[in-house]
Amino acid sequence: MLYVVVDGFFGDTGKGKVVAYLAQADSPALCVRTGAPNAGHTVVLGGQTVVLRSLPTCFVNQQTKLAVAPGALIKLDVFLLEVEKFGGGRTYVDYQTGVIEDKHVEMERQDEYLMKVVGSTGQGVGAAMVDRVLRRLKLARDFEILKPFLADVPTMIYENRGNGVIIEGTQGTFLSLYHGTYPYVTSRDVTASGVLSEAGVGPKAVDEVILVFKAYVTRVGAGPLPGELPPDEIERRGWAERGAVTGRPRRAAPFNIELAKRAVLLNTPTQIAITKVDVLFKDATSKTRWSDLPPEARKWVDELEETLKVPVTLIGTGPEPRHMVDLRREKGRL
Repeated sequence: MLYVVVDGFFGDTGKGKVVAYLAQADSPALCVRTGAPNAGHTVVLGGQTVVLRSLPTCFVNQQTKLAVAPGALIKLDVFLLEVEKFGGGRTYVDYQTGVIEDKHVEMERQDEYLMKVVGSTGQGVGAAMVDRVLRRLKLARDFEILKPFLADVPTMIYENRGNGVIIEGTQGTFLSLYHGTYPYVTSRDVTASGVLSEAGVGPKAVDEVILVFKAYVTRVGAGPLPGELPPDEIERRGWAERGAVTGRPRRAAPFNIELAKRAVLLNTPTQIAITKVDVLFKDATSKTRWSDLPPEARKWVDELEETLKVPVTLIGTGPEPRHMVDLRREKGRL
């Protein structure tokens, strides 16, 4: 089985938690991260929070090989530190993965339009993407320090598909360079099609596309956010969050069904995951069975599934990967 996991809103929907759950529940042979280190994916394990910016969150399963896609970008210091902490002996980076250098970070942070108008994270990603388009960006194969990790990741995906592969997207549908709220977007396409292109996978090879929504909508930085709530109301509802990489406060709004419909159109998911249902429905906290969810939570999920016409299969009910209702198993969809 080959799974692709992508974000349906503006990032921050809990893709990291969903991928970590799948890693533990399904024991895939390989997990591939796309995107760049401007996106942090968070996993909470035993109360400890881990934020990964290069490696996939499948690191929670010691048997799963970890890889970085050819279309992705890494920063050497971030990548090597994460390998040391979480991926020793099982991490691979594609020969063609791009490398962000200090000059890219400096270039981006000196760009007033990017930093103050668009709200860039200032990690050098956009500047590195410019160099890639101009064909002067250095790739992983150009760095001696990366030699032990170099691999042909698309071939690895096809060789491991029979034993399970997860491709982990980054950021969110409405931050896509092509399909998002331009110019307040990231420097790549982060819909399912873009994620597959980065990984080196054709669409017919994919078995499942999981589109991840949060029970409310958050956004970091500038750009439109329909239904945005004032900071005091965000606090009152318990929706106050901060960006995993920048630490900036996240703006927030109630779940937006029109954005969700558009995300379904752009990503053609076969399954939907919804995280932080416990934040909307306190009695759902830590539940792992559909029947144990409060009736109002089940009704909300059923109505969402009916409207979007895609099965909701994973329901996050707490911060840890194990806090998940898995309807793939309960309803025999696996």
